Amino acid sequence: MTIEPFLAEYIGTTMLLLLGIGVCANTSLKNTFVVGQPSWILITSAWGFAVFVSVYITSQFSGAHLNPAVSIGLAVAKKFSWSLVPGYVLAQLLGAMTGAGLAYLTYRDHYNKTEDEATVRGTFCTSPAIRNFPNNLFTEAVGTFVLVFAALAIVGPNIDIDGVTVRNFGLGSIDALPIGIVVWVIGLSLGGSTGYAINPARDLGPRIVYQLLPRKNKDADWAYSWIPIVGPIIGAAIAGILYLGLS
Repeated sequence: MTIEPFLAEYIGTTMLLLLGIGVCANTSLKNTFVVGQPSWILITSAWGFAVFVSVYITSQFSGAHLNPAVSIGLAVAKKFSWSLVPGYVLAQLLGAMTGAGLAYLTYRDHYNKTEDEATVRGTFCTSPAIRNFPNNLFTEAVGTFVLVFAALAIVGPNIDIDGVTVRNFGLGSIDALPIGIVVWVIGLSLGGSTGYAINPARDLGPRIVYQLLPRKNKDADWAYSWIPIVGPIIGAAIAGILYLGLS
């Protein structure tokens, strides 16, 4: 089995998190040029465009899932092999950690000048505006359902991997803009409650990186961390099941 798809997932998720966490840092940390600007529009736009860029550059190699929930949703919908899911998820998590680390190094001076630890943590991982775990879980599931169901409607490319039969394995380069727009509108419409992780790797990888940073008084809020993991998986599974029922 070739390593190329897994490497592409790693590179694509690295790019996604570098750009996504970059905009969070750019709009939140002290002494950046854009701090204090209309940050939610900037953040949601940049995450949408980050998805577009990352999908576009990796789609021909791996299908550009860049998200464990997408990989699981495609597998549930029988558009992706379950045997590839663990490798994709690992590559996505490692890529998310690498992207978060690169974003931190890019903004290291600004992180050092920012004393509010909640602000610093917020550039890495999500947290709820109102802490209500059942509703937070529901919100993440709904947002991810929209993402994965839309992705299932968009997917097109095929791939041949030795020993594995895969058809319609993910997103192609022509699908990069539509899926970027989907992520953008999820952020604009559904993101204000939990920060719309809608991607377990996107939240867990940077949260681990934040935990490893040499900062005083840091709190990675591990009590909440399961929400942006379990919620997206639930939403993705429901999207896959519903898609199977309609197809």
